[in-house]
Amino acid sequence: MKATPAQFSSPVTQDLDAKKIPYRTFIHPGPVASLEQAALERGQRPEQVIRSIVFRLHNDEFVMVLVPGPAQISWSRLREHVGVSRMTMATKEEVLDRTGYQTGSVSPFGLPTSMRILADEKIFEQGEISIGSGVRNTTVILSGADLRHALGKIEVGCFVEC
Repeated sequence: MKATPAQFSSPVTQDLDAKKIPYRTFIHPGPVASLEQAALERGQRPEQVIRSIVFRLHNDEFVMVLVPGPAQISWSRLREHVGVSRMTMATKEEVLDRTGYQTGSVSPFGLPTSMRILADEKIFEQGEISIGSGVRNTTVILSGADLRHALGKIEVGCFVEC
């Protein structure tokens, strides 16, 4: 039997519940093939879909960057902000190992170990956003203000091409 949004639970929702952050879950009716499809099915614009992208800075140092869906990360801005001259996107295996989540479901909430989180300032401009729930084809929807509150002390800046 498939879980309904009211029955859905993951480390992400457990973390948000513990922080008393209001949210709702949305379970897609089938596989999601694109950002545009995800936004359309959620009744959102693509920029309301927040991508959580993990980068490897050094052998054992990773950082997660939160950006609005269609935006392209500015590698030069990101490298300058984190103080490295080289970095790579984490592999699928590294993402799973560091976050506990498969690509396509990554979230800054409910992580097994702490990770440096950077958020592009544009994600907070949206009244409502959706972010990874920890489970593919399922998302957590909340306000941009509640997202900011739930994230706590993180680094906010411009990490996308403007």
